Amino acid sequence: MKRIVLGFQHVLAMFGATVTVPLVVGSAIGLSLSEIAVMMQAVLFAMGIATLLQTFIGSKFPIVQGSSFAFIPGLIAIGSGLGLAAAEGALIVGGIIEGLTGALGLIGRLKKLFSPLVTGITIMLVGFSLANVAVMYTFNYYADAAGTTILPSSIIAIVTFITTILVALKAKGTYKTMPVIAGVIVGYILSMAFGLVDFSLVKSMPIVSLPKLFPWGTPVFDVSAIIILLFAFMVSIIESVGDYHAISTIADLPIDNKKINRGIGSEGLSCSIAGIFGACGTTSYSENIGLVALTRVSSVQVVQIGAGILILFSLIPKFSGLLASIPAPVLGGLTTALYGMIGVTGLKLIKDRVELNDRNTLILASSLVLGLGAPQLPAEFLANFPQIIASILESGMAVGAISAILMDQLLK
Repeated sequence: MKRIVLGFQHVLAMFGATVTVPLVVGSAIGLSLSEIAVMMQAVLFAMGIATLLQTFIGSKFPIVQGSSFAFIPGLIAIGSGLGLAAAEGALIVGGIIEGLTGALGLIGRLKKLFSPLVTGITIMLVGFSLANVAVMYTFNYYADAAGTTILPSSIIAIVTFITTILVALKAKGTYKTMPVIAGVIVGYILSMAFGLVDFSLVKSMPIVSLPKLFPWGTPVFDVSAIIILLFAFMVSIIESVGDYHAISTIADLPIDNKKINRGIGSEGLSCSIAGIFGACGTTSYSENIGLVALTRVSSVQVVQIGAGILILFSLIPKFSGLLASIPAPVLGGLTTALYGMIGVTGLKLIKDRVELNDRNTLILASSLVLGLGAPQLPAEFLANFPQIIASILESGMAVGAISAILMDQLLK
């Protein structure tokens, strides 16, 4: 029983972040609540499978796999422009490439391409390029473009934001790992009081069902979509390598290149599986590594029990429907803090590991301007470009990463 409780604690630690990803992607590309519930079910299932793969055949470290924020900008750009079938295809192909990167031991070469400067810029753009999405959630724009619920939506978002940051800054022990969950609970209750929660989907969904294969249709293998997500995969790989070293130190477990390559290979396989089930890309979760450090429980079996709980939740559509009913203003309060923190994480990486001389400052400034500016180009103007170029220009992270890599390699 103790291991079950500890496994459930891992689920709670990662739940807020992993649930936020499909909610954000689904809302931003205009999915209905029932479609978001389908994506939510797929995400829970894929995360459970990914965690089992990581602990059985991957690095075998006690690491939980969850939806990666690095994929959000790319999935929104692809889903809005090309459709989720193209996102499925890009995840499948990208996962295969990531898997081969691990299987062939190519992680070292990839790290040379993604210097701390390039990685920091890319992570900054993951967070800051989504600023407009956070603001639109705050004012409930996606569900109410006419603005009839601006006042209650703003109140809900502000209360959710304050709750989230207070728990993150003031809570002690295990509770400190759950600011997102606390924010969701408080924001959801307040949304119910304002009448902004729709329970009709929960009532209409079956109690038990299996996740569907290719819920968004036959996968479309679009080159531009694959290129966009490859940059998200690169960020995910680099973050995961850091996580492997962190858990190795915290849990006092041996680490070598073989374990790292197996771990990345496992994550690639998991991303392909996520694409097959219409979910989002997966990565290792730092939140759960923090929980291991806090509890000093580094049992792989505990993490595997947590994975089983995730899979169990995925088989209960009413649960997915309940998560899908979380109102946009609640997400607005959460993502204002989360996206900002992601961006600042990239900035901190550059501050700590990069000398800001004239060369590096120029690369940083130029890449940020291009990455934040390119997605603002009007759709009618982008129509003048070949489809592959237009799709890349819609992804600030891709534009910024390409710019940073080229300048970093050429301006030696």
